[in-house]
Amino acid sequence: MNTSDGPQPHNSNLAGPHSPGVPLPHETEVPRPHTIRTVANAGARLAVFEYGARADSDHPVLLLVHGFPDDHRIFEPLIAELRDEYRILTYDTRNAGQSTTDDDRLERFRLQRLVEDMFAVIASADAGPVHVFGHDWGSIQAWHAAEHPWATRYLASLMSVSGPNLNHMRQWIRLRRRRPSAWPVLARQMTRSWYVSLFQVPVLPELLWRLTPRHSHPVVRGRTVTPEFIRGLALYRANILPYMARGPQPRCQVPAAVVVPLRDVALSPALVDGVGRWVPRFQRMEVDAEHWWPFTHPRDCATRIRGWIGLWDRTGPDYE
Repeated sequence: MNTSDGPQPHNSNLAGPHSPGVPLPHETEVPRPHTIRTVANAGARLAVFEYGARADSDHPVLLLVHGFPDDHRIFEPLIAELRDEYRILTYDTRNAGQSTTDDDRLERFRLQRLVEDMFAVIASADAGPVHVFGHDWGSIQAWHAAEHPWATRYLASLMSVSGPNLNHMRQWIRLRRRRPSAWPVLARQMTRSWYVSLFQVPVLPELLWRLTPRHSHPVVRGRTVTPEFIRGLALYRANILPYMARGPQPRCQVPAAVVVPLRDVALSPALVDGVGRWVPRFQRMEVDAEHWWPFTHPRDCATRIRGWIGLWDRTGPDYE
């Protein structure tokens, strides 16, 4: 895991969440990182950004991990709310933004590699264990990291938004398949997840991305479709079918909170049912919002992060 300091050129023509026509909620100033560096790991060069408190402070460390089809800039409104209280780390995952890979083979995008990336970013900042906030695929990665034998070395707690643990999701689906009374709930979730099957089809999703250069949700509206969008499909192709076919029991080695946006078009609130059985210290929080709640409601998101991190900062995680 090698690192090099210094700003890196932006290799994307994404305008980002702060592009014209997409104002930052509650904030006109775009937060700027005080440190930018590159972390090399397993065929990827990850663009890492630090905001807020410096490394020599005693502020809690918060790692923000974005999903698809976003990059780290989805968190700019949230960073603007929290930068005075935390040392904030974020990065473009290997499929997005300023980060790059040596090639686009599917094995480059498997969850094992994504977790190694997360640990490499934390190690590069000499910051572990950190509090991790994951959204969408960032949350999926964070759940997998929390299962890792080294989880407590790197993670102090996890807050998950709109990204399930794939081992839990597999078991959730299988349990409801065996119970006819649960078929309506299962059918609703499968309807919400229609795009996951589409993304497994060769060529067609890439073509649709290129033919649809503008999207309606608030994060990517007005951004030009680039190779980062296409490369992000590898997340689905490398991980969904293998994890839905087989895998270990879900587990989590750190305290975890799940925030459930009740109007999320992709994920049913019912998908969280049963998570508390395998998480050592668990909270479920519901919010009246859509999938991109961290971007559209940064003040509410910041308040919940403060409360969650404050709980563990006061008492200590005590999970060893």
